[in-house]
Amino acid sequence: MSWISVLVNTPAHAALGPVLTYRYAHPLPSGTLVRVPLGKRETLGVVWQDTAQESSGEIDTDKVRDIAGVLETVAPLGTAWQQLMRFTAQYYQRSLGEVALAALPPQLRELSPTQMHRRALRTQRSTEKSSRTASAPAAQALHQATLGAEAVAPSVTAPPAPSLSKEQAEAVAQIAAGDGPFLLFGATGSGKTEVYLNCVQSLLTQSPNAQALVMVPEINLTPQLEARFRERFTPLLGAHAVVSLHSGMTNPQRLAAWLSAHEGGARIVLGTRMAVFASMPQLKFIVVDEEHDPSYKSSEGARYSARDLAVYRAKLQGAKIVLGSATPSLESWYQSRPAKDGGRYQRLLMPGRIGASAQELPLVRRVDMNHQPRKAVFSLPLLEAIRNRVARGEQSMVFLNRRGYAPVLHCHDCGWKSECAHCSAFRVFHKADRTLRCHHCGFSERVPRACPGCGNLDIAPMGRGTEQIEEQLEALLADIRRPDSVSAEFPEGEPVRVARIDADTTRLKGSLQTQLAAVHAGDVDVLVGTQMIAKGHDFRRITLVAAIDPDGALFSSDFRAPERLFSLLLQAAGRAGRDARWGKASEVWIQTFVPTHPLYAALKQYDYPAFAQSQLQEREQAGMPPFSFQALVRADARSQEAAQAFLNAASTNARQDMAVWEGWADVLAQVTLYSAVPMAIARVANVERAQMLVESPSRSALQRFLTGWQGVLHGTRAQPECKGLIRWAIDVDPLAI
Repeated sequence: MSWISVLVNTPAHAALGPVLTYRYAHPLPSGTLVRVPLGKRETLGVVWQDTAQESSGEIDTDKVRDIAGVLETVAPLGTAWQQLMRFTAQYYQRSLGEVALAALPPQLRELSPTQMHRRALRTQRSTEKSSRTASAPAAQALHQATLGAEAVAPSVTAPPAPSLSKEQAEAVAQIAAGDGPFLLFGATGSGKTEVYLNCVQSLLTQSPNAQALVMVPEINLTPQLEARFRERFTPLLGAHAVVSLHSGMTNPQRLAAWLSAHEGGARIVLGTRMAVFASMPQLKFIVVDEEHDPSYKSSEGARYSARDLAVYRAKLQGAKIVLGSATPSLESWYQSRPAKDGGRYQRLLMPGRIGASAQELPLVRRVDMNHQPRKAVFSLPLLEAIRNRVARGEQSMVFLNRRGYAPVLHCHDCGWKSECAHCSAFRVFHKADRTLRCHHCGFSERVPRACPGCGNLDIAPMGRGTEQIEEQLEALLADIRRPDSVSAEFPEGEPVRVARIDADTTRLKGSLQTQLAAVHAGDVDVLVGTQMIAKGHDFRRITLVAAIDPDGALFSSDFRAPERLFSLLLQAAGRAGRDARWGKASEVWIQTFVPTHPLYAALKQYDYPAFAQSQLQEREQAGMPPFSFQALVRADARSQEAAQAFLNAASTNARQDMAVWEGWADVLAQVTLYSAVPMAIARVANVERAQMLVESPSRSALQRFLTGWQGVLHGTRAQPECKGLIRWAIDVDPLAI
């Protein structure tokens, strides 16, 4: 018998550890997937030879259990994938088993070796008709896993690629000639996607087995991206060469896509942040589109940054990586400074729009709401501009990053507000179904007939959300009719159609695609929505974009709020004037109470470099990232006192216990631990939450401190004053403080 070290999903502090020893009839290659007994259950594990026991004398043979089975239909995971898991676990301070096993498809974690074998046999016997059934994606991928990459027969003739603009051609040439990483700084509508397509096509044409990974921040951006890649590469590589990976897919679909990429059948993988963990042995090119987007940062589990891991993975596997954005994150912008000043990225510039839409960028108009009626939602000039667009058969987009009808329902007499009983937040009024709904814990109930505090029947909404904007626009535009017959379903003379796209209207599967198709087809005159519509979409008929009430982020306690606001507004502005037929007089309207704010001044000029320079100067003076490195320790407890007591005790213990460790005085001198404070939303679902900021000018010092501090944190949890603590977690490089 051979002793096999197997990685399983156990917490970092588990007594057994993440790597356990099992018995098998013969040695197994590192990376082999196996089923192993763990306690009273059976789970998936990965053979991990780093800590293999070579001598049977070091093992208590009476306690060693046998491996239940080997998933022989799946090739072993490669060394590069294993190294990516090690780095992720170490950097983000999580258990190696938790990270590695969570990176595998859910259905793969559930299947037994027998099920995998039977599934492979069924696939080999399947006909073309059976491949269209619900289980076809997984079966198809397993069939390719059995036959290898040759299961996909590529066509010889590639489709003709569109001609590139001068800026696009220069970017493609620089990517081909350089090593990267590359930061592609291109205006909205500058044709960054065509650069990605061109680079991927060049790579795959030259390297017969190479693979490419293209990442987008949100699921709703994957359908249009997948359509473009399939149109370009299906004739070149075959129908199964392009796959997607995101959480909106069913488990069989995710398993199929993952297996196809793992075995080399899929040459191009498109996906959201989870795709960074896809097993791609021949990965040679990575794209992170909209690299600034906070959606690339996970808010649960390992709390990893897919963008940062993509950069690491590119270096690990010798792949080129392109980070693309019209508003790069300040961290990436700082890293793309000249190499003589310490920059690590190569900055590529594409400031102009392409093709038929190569006119000037939309004109930005700032509306001073101090000069408008007190309760006005739409200024009179903006409303008139929208009416003019409708009269000309053009589309308008109204952006408000707040769903629901109103953020709060309140009583004028006694001051009652619709607070959530389980969270330190208000329940949002949703008029469509007459409910008060908490967007944090999900608690929902019908709107009361009268004020629960005083019985007053006159309770009213306070503030506004997308539902209210939609309702008011329908009323304000009710007297005008469509001037043309762009759509057969919505002919000339019909009332103006206002459509809303947000998380409430897109809950059903396929609803988002249906609504976007209606916008593209011309069935919508005015589109209202949240950030779901503000980025990545190629709306050809929109000539006016209006931002309602964006000022809140200007006065946020989060130092990243201005960066997020500028990015979101510029991305929203990029939806206007993308087609020269409609974009000659395209406009962006910003309704604000502080029109002279420097952020809006930079936005009016589309001057991201000036905005970034001012923000970096402020951050350097304050010692904020990217000039320092941070981690947040978050604690959840039954009381706020217990949560803060745990964090403060862990801080005290670190200074006392770690100070006497040999060689640690210099590390502690470079690390600052701030006092524990409640989180912005201190209570969610009756759980109190607190946080502590850890900061250092040295990334290596911070990492060393966090690694050493783990044991102190585990020990602190057992102290009497921390009774009531539910859980704690470390968030490295946090995006929200």
